[in-house]
Amino acid sequence: MTRKPLPAALQQALQQQFQQRFSQGESTRLQHGRDESVHAPELPDGVVLTESTDEVALVVRLCAEHGVPVIPYGVGSSVEGHVLATSGGISLDLSGMNQVIAIHAEDGDATVQAGVTRKQLNDALKGTGLFFPIDPGADATIGGMAATRASGTNAVRYGTMRDNVLATTTVLADGRVMKTGGRARKSSAGYDLTRLLVGSEGTLGIMTELTVKLYPIPEAISAAVCTFPSIEAAVQTVIQTIQLGIPVARIELLDTLSLKAINLFSKTTLAEAPTLFFEFHGSPSSATEQAETVQAIADELGGTNFEWAARPEDRSRLWQARHDAYFACLQLKPGCRCFPTDVCVPISRLAECIAATYEDIAQVSIPIALFGHVGDGNFHLVVLVDTDNTKEMEEAAWISRRVVERAIAMEGTCTGEHGIGLGKKKYLVAEHGEVAVEVMRALKVALDPRNLLNPGKVLP
Repeated sequence: MTRKPLPAALQQALQQQFQQRFSQGESTRLQHGRDESVHAPELPDGVVLTESTDEVALVVRLCAEHGVPVIPYGVGSSVEGHVLATSGGISLDLSGMNQVIAIHAEDGDATVQAGVTRKQLNDALKGTGLFFPIDPGADATIGGMAATRASGTNAVRYGTMRDNVLATTTVLADGRVMKTGGRARKSSAGYDLTRLLVGSEGTLGIMTELTVKLYPIPEAISAAVCTFPSIEAAVQTVIQTIQLGIPVARIELLDTLSLKAINLFSKTTLAEAPTLFFEFHGSPSSATEQAETVQAIADELGGTNFEWAARPEDRSRLWQARHDAYFACLQLKPGCRCFPTDVCVPISRLAECIAATYEDIAQVSIPIALFGHVGDGNFHLVVLVDTDNTKEMEEAAWISRRVVERAIAMEGTCTGEHGIGLGKKKYLVAEHGEVAVEVMRALKVALDPRNLLNPGKVLP
């Protein structure tokens, strides 16, 4: 789309309806026109802070009348340019929609507004014996997590957002409000519109309320750390653990550079060697049995220093260090940005994929850390670049392309959890084929014929 000035009539209508919650100030626009990606900021023409589905529908209707794009915004923690206003328009900030509408403890679900973050939801669940397990690291909003089909450290046991959103309230491109799904745990009634919206990155509709699954807090939780002589040995431990059907909750891999960054950033003293972080959920006996079985596998593959973290404060410290890995790596090269990759492959191809990736890393001059949610075959490269340095950006693009093409050739995906956004559009046809992408385009045209919802994202 071509960027056009914001119509004066629309500015006036938004100012009248939202007053101080409508802003065209440069600092507010800059905040909403950038994310954690390497993409240059693309500022919207204005920002509206909404507090209800009716307000979202009103903004969308007004923008539709004037042919102005609308870009949903949560907390800006995405890494593929999802919130950039490539064609200008209105950034629709949903962070004020932070009400937990209902908790149905007896049914194991909750309904929340889209701006509720995962930590806010889990705080609201205290005392119920339940928790929401999807944990991408950042304290992202539930709406943003659904829009990008996020997952994270717990996905190996609890699945991704695709598996955990039961229903939505969604505003369509013309301002109509649509309900999808329901609170029943299964249904055969019609097309699965909820699954269509989850992962659509705000291009098909704007989810304003979501009903999500909850899970009982395990009776016992224990965590462990184990170091290995090589990345290959660590990955083989993961593969054997999964193939034996051990119901481990989390398995995280961090390479030597990642551990060095974490120690510097989090003031930890973890061994700076290829390392696996584990977490086991269940009864006291089953959690212990899982850990002992995994420890035996690790021992056979040269794993050492298998250390337990059974106390809640020790587990929290361990996982906080893991969640800080991304920002810790950024500190290795002050002023840099991260050129992210997040491929996912069948678990049997994981060792081969990582080994070949390390061969590529050896050919470039920029620092690259590797870590990931390897329990489901997903890993990340944190490629540290100076975005003003042409050589570094070329090397980063080469590494990204190599790892993506390799993953797709192994029947994997170009993105396990970050989404397509701006950065991965060029790989969509290679992964899904021309026919599938044509069907995606047909869906986009059917639901958003004027291309006003988050234009420029997902579809090449």
